[in-house]
Order: sequence, then structure tokens, then C-alpha cells
Amino acid sequence: FASYYGDHMVLQKEPAGAVVWGYGEPGAAVTVVLSGAGGLVVMKKTARVKGPSGTWTTVLDPMDQGGPYALTAGQGSENVTLRDVYFGDVWLCSGQSNMAMTVLQIANASQELAAAARYPYVRIFAAAPARSNVELDDLERIDLPWSIPTAENLGHGNFTYFSAVCWLLGRYLYEALRYPLGLVEAAWGGTPIEAWSSPRALRACGLLGDAERRGFKPGLVFCTPLSSALFSSISPQQQLSGPQTPSVLWNAMIHPLLNMTLRGPLLGTGEANAFLHTDRYNCTFPALIADWRQAFHAGSVGQTELLLPFGFVQLSTYRQQGPADSFARLRWHQTADLGVVPNARMPGTFMAVAMDLGDERSPYGRRVPATDLLFLSSIHPRDKQNVAHRLQLGARAVAYGEKNVIFQGPYPTRAVLEVTRGLLNVTYSQELVWRRRDMRAFEVCCSSPPSPCGWLPAPVVAVESRRVTLALAGCGGLVLALRYAWAEWPCDYQSCVLYNSWGLPAPPFL
Repeated sequence: FASYYGDHMVLQKEPAGAVVWGYGEPGAAVTVVLSGAGGLVVMKKTARVKGPSGTWTTVLDPMDQGGPYALTAGQGSENVTLRDVYFGDVWLCSGQSNMAMTVLQIANASQELAAAARYPYVRIFAAAPARSNVELDDLERIDLPWSIPTAENLGHGNFTYFSAVCWLLGRYLYEALRYPLGLVEAAWGGTPIEAWSSPRALRACGLLGDAERRGFKPGLVFCTPLSSALFSSISPQQQLSGPQTPSVLWNAMIHPLLNMTLRGPLLGTGEANAFLHTDRYNCTFPALIADWRQAFHAGSVGQTELLLPFGFVQLSTYRQQGPADSFARLRWHQTADLGVVPNARMPGTFMAVAMDLGDERSPYGRRVPATDLLFLSSIHPRDKQNVAHRLQLGARAVAYGEKNVIFQGPYPTRAVLEVTRGLLNVTYSQELVWRRRDMRAFEVCCSSPPSPCGWLPAPVVAVESRRVTLALAGCGGLVLALRYAWAEWPCDYQSCVLYNSWGLPAPPFL
């Protein structure tokens, strides 16, 4: 079998068929047998080993949730048997250091680690960090083979295995679904989206050829007319190397997994791109999602659905008084400049807003080799429980189609200017909970010569049901734009200005 198959694994359940593949003698026939209790044969498949790759592939018949099963692949007198195999849903968790943070590092770590033994049917697997200049068919190394969760393998060390966000999401989903879940981690801290993108996805955004591997040149960027006028220019060229190099993590850590039948991927990335090619992200992120969907669908012989549910975490916080707006711009670009998902450019996606989960006392910092920037402690918040809770709400609504699950915070649907009274009335999609007063939460872009745009606070005058009324006393000219929570650190802990009655924060917008 390929390196990521093993005892205790979870394979994707019906309606899809799980893809199983491995290596053998070119031209030989491989027999794959799935056996249940007492050795009862459930199904048998035959596959031919292809030359010159020496690989074979077969698709199991769709299986209902449950187990345990034994899975045997035989060629002549040789055979390999994997035991304690279950069928359920398989989720891939990828990204950088906030995805790589282990349960050992998060809030209430000891209680979370002690609880691991109660979830033996949530199985975990971690690919080792690796990079390659060419697409690999199998993983070079693994950090954690398929395992039943324990305190040791959930808290092995800092930023190693296993992902706290991934584990908590799987645990919460198991509590809702009550059937096996397989969690696959492939993450590496300090890495930009370009490293996780295939050359196809990069070309879709105008990033072409070997020159871009040494330092990107300006290419195609998707911006609205308003955003292109308000955002700063493309960041200067920077030398990229190691795991920051375009496509090297796609090649080594994602391409080898394409044969797997998945329920969906989760991505926790963006911090590195707040310092690197920030204003390309409204192209590179939707392009990665579309490309991963196509690649997993093709790699699994059509078993992974083409519109694969795709979850991600919006950027959390960085510095309390950071003067730059790159984090705010990156959060906006994570939604393809539309503010909320799913949307027309990012269908089938769901997002966990995390800007209110800043953790100034977090002891975990991280240096980014490509930029030599030291990520301050606040870039690694320890509250991963709220992140995972918000992700699982999105997964239940988008991936599992639960109709009564609220997974988005309130979002503005229209704004009406009362010129004579100097007020702006903003109507939201949900009932509002006003948690605190903040003079700079809302800002308006005022046009007055010679400056085309100056951002001024628009204080909240009143919050009524679904409407926020803002004062525009400081804006003497034409109001061009409105923005909310546009800062590196826009909220105190769990205390943004606006939430809904389910405790979900209103996302930032421009």
C-alpha cells in the first residue's frame, strides 16, 4: 500500500467509494479483499500493476459507516493486511502554524488531552513536513501513522503533531454525527499559499514559470474597482526559498494524497501572505480551492465530489497597535473581496471568523525564514476550541446540509445615508448583539481635496434589532466607503462590537 495506509485508518464511506492503491510488480495482478468479523469476505477487487510506475489502483464499493474490517492486498504469495479499518468521513487539515499547533499548546490542554480516550473512533494521521521541486506520488515521510488518539500523539510537541484545530473539529463533528472520522494533517508553519498551490493554480493568477520561483513579478490580480483604489500596491519582490518556494508543498504534501477519497479539506493559512503578496490573495486563494477540488476529484477517479466542501479559518490577530492594514486586507481577500462565504466566487465554502480570539499572553512565537520576521506571541492564539466550534458549524451547514444550523455572523445588506442629519444607517442580515462601544470599529472614507480618501471614525449612535446607526460628523466631504473591524487586532478577546444571538461575530468588511 501507499505510505499513508495502515492499521486503524478510516476510509471514506458511502455514497463515494474509497480508493485504495499501492505498489507491485509491473504487469502483475493484485487482489484486494475486505473482510469483516470472523474473516467473512465483504468484497474482492482485482487490479493490474501499471508499468513503469509500478502502481495499482482500485475503488472499493461504497460502504456504510462502521467497522472494524481487515483490508488485504495480495500479489502471488505475498500479501499485506491492514486491520481495525473503519468507514466514515475523511477530512484533510492543511496550512501553516496555527493549523500545526498541537493540543499540548492550547487553552485547557490537560483537560483536552485527558478527554482523547473517549473518542477512539476519531482516527488521526500526520504527514511529515516535506518539500519537493517535482510532484510526488507518495509521501516521503510521515510523522504519525494512522492512530487511535492518545494524549501522547495529540500533544507530542510544539508545532509537530497533532493539529489541535483538526482534532477538535473532528471531535465536535463526531459528537454531532456519531460515526467514525479520519483526520489527515499536512501542515507547515510560516508557509504562504503559493507553496501549497499547484503550478496550474499559480498560472491562473498570472504567476508563471521558474522566474516566479526566485521572486514573483506582478501578475494578474482580481480586485474590485473600489478595493484596487484603496489598497496599497503589490508588495515588492522577495526571494523565496525552502518551504516558501511556490508549489513545493503541493508537490510533496498534497499531490501524494490526491488518490484519497475525501469528505473535504480545511485550510488554516494566510499569516505569511499578510507579509507577502497580500493583494494577490483574492485570486490565489479561490484559485487554490478550485484547483484542489479538480485535482482530488480526478485523483480519486471521480469518487471525491467535484464541489468539495472547503473550510478555512479567517486570520486572527497580530499586534495590538499595529499600524499596517495587511491583516485586514488579507481577511477581506480570504472571501474573494465579498466579505462572507459561501459566495459566487467561492461556492461550497465555510469560514470561521477568528479576529475576536486574540491572545496577547500566548507564549508561542514563530520566525518566518523567507522574511526573517518574528511572529509575535499574539499570532498564535491558544483558543482553538472556539475556532473549531465555528468550523464545525460551517461544516454541518455546508458539507452536511443541516438546515437549522447558524454558522455565519451578521453581515450588512444595505447602507442608507441621511445627509441632512449626518447619519449612516447600516442594515444587517441578523438580529444584533452589541457587546461594547468602540469609537473606531466603523470608519468611513471621506473624499475631500486634495486627498481622495481619508478614513475617519464613524461612532455608533444606536443599535436597534438589525440596524446600526453611525454618526458622520467628522466627514465633511463625499462618503466613498465604509469599513468595519479594519485592523490587525480589531477586538478584545471574545468582545467585538457586533455579534448575533448565537455568539458568532460580525465579520470585517469593506
